[in-house]
Amino acid sequence: MATAAVHLLQLHMYNERSTGIGQLISSYLEKKLDLQDNAVHLLFTANRWELQPKMIKLLEAGVTLVVDRYSFSGVAFSSAKNGVDLQWCKQPEVGLPKPDLVMYLNIPSSVAATRGQFGEERYEKEEFQKKVANVYEVLKEDNWKELDANKSVEDLQREIFNITTSVVDESGLVSSESIGKLWTEQD
Repeated sequence: MATAAVHLLQLHMYNERSTGIGQLISSYLEKKLDLQDNAVHLLFTANRWELQPKMIKLLEAGVTLVVDRYSFSGVAFSSAKNGVDLQWCKQPEVGLPKPDLVMYLNIPSSVAATRGQFGEERYEKEEFQKKVANVYEVLKEDNWKELDANKSVEDLQREIFNITTSVVDESGLVSSESIGKLWTEQD
């Protein structure tokens, strides 16, 4: 008799707006609060660090985390601003859990601009999105899979599912020693 494997999965979305730091970020993104670019980057990073212990605990318990907009996103958006250095942006992220896989959903900024609610938040400007895309190209690592986000939702879901299943099947038990850390070597 065949048995189906059960695998626990949890979605984490950044920015986690329910925390005190997350509420400040939300006010900033909704244009209710103005902050200096470097300070904003540190808030985004602090939001990831405040949830890091929870992430480690879940990973050690065998839960696969699907994380939407993690450190790479924070670094890309911050360093796409004039005067904010890429290496400076990476520095406060050093040591956060490193993902086994990064799926980069690439879509032309002109297409993204036509989608619902685009433009409501601070960074939703077509020219800025082009700069962010350029930074993502610099940040890409071996564990990245670039996906065409201009596909149908169904096709994209199927592709994401297949890639994710493959990575989950390859991974074994997780201990705190086996959890990689972001940018601990000079990347």
